[in-house]
Amino acid sequence: MNNSIVTEFMILGLTQNPELQRVLFIVFLFMYTVAFLGNALIVIAIIYNTTLHTPMYVFLLALAIVDIVCTTSIIPKMLVTMLTSGRSISYESCMSQLFFFTWSLGAEMVLFTTMAYDRYVAICFPLHYRTIMNHRMCVTLLSITMVIAATNSWVHTGLILRLTFCGPNTINHFFCEIPPLLSLSCSPVRINEIMVYVADITLAIGDFTLTCISYGFIIAAIFRIRTAEGKKKAFSTCSSHLIVVSLYYSPVIYTYIRPASSYSFERDKVIAALYTLVTPTLNPIVYSFRNKEMQTGIQKVFPFLKHW
Repeated sequence: MNNSIVTEFMILGLTQNPELQRVLFIVFLFMYTVAFLGNALIVIAIIYNTTLHTPMYVFLLALAIVDIVCTTSIIPKMLVTMLTSGRSISYESCMSQLFFFTWSLGAEMVLFTTMAYDRYVAICFPLHYRTIMNHRMCVTLLSITMVIAATNSWVHTGLILRLTFCGPNTINHFFCEIPPLLSLSCSPVRINEIMVYVADITLAIGDFTLTCISYGFIIAAIFRIRTAEGKKKAFSTCSSHLIVVSLYYSPVIYTYIRPASSYSFERDKVIAALYTLVTPTLNPIVYSFRNKEMQTGIQKVFPFLKHW
């Protein structure tokens, strides 16, 4: 239920400096274009290539869709804010943005864990991979991911909707995220902070721990690879995955584990850019474009990319 007096919010954006704003507009537009087109290529390639209809690529398909939802729910509005003087966002649009971002945040964290488990089974139990990661298991894991993400989003958005916003209405951020909204609330936010903390412990720290455990077993299995070239390739893939995962989880854990009163929005806006744009831009490069099967799949759908 909307208990608010405020009918719209004013988004300050990343900076008030006009010259820096122009530079950031170009940077963010470029990164958003790369993220959107990169993830869209993955979605199209996997859907139209039956050879890529395996658990690993189905999870990559889900990750690409989540990244498109995440970036598209935030970046276009931010770019418009940078380009024009229209910094306002309606209460309803703000809540919608919050819902879709929170959904994508939860889905991405669980997907990283799911993908790590898939690689753990593939590398540590190669002979049993098809038996373990069968169609039913794949559907179950994706269903669990979506249920957790939706539940997480509904809970946090619902709790925000219960708050009263009576002014001021200026969001010191570049999108509607939980921490800056809590700082504007005229009603108590203790329950919101507790639920955010619980979600951070269970989803962010919990999933990050499980992901690291999976990669720990994978690294142990890599040490048993006899050829030096095989070890080098496996370590390169593993390390790049861990870097991207760490780049995502670390700022999320840092942002959401603190009470609203301790936020420093000038610093936290920069940190938020890591999990709203940087990671979705890197995901296609690290997880897909370095993969020869994915390259072949993309080139089949888009023949003009054969010499990329």
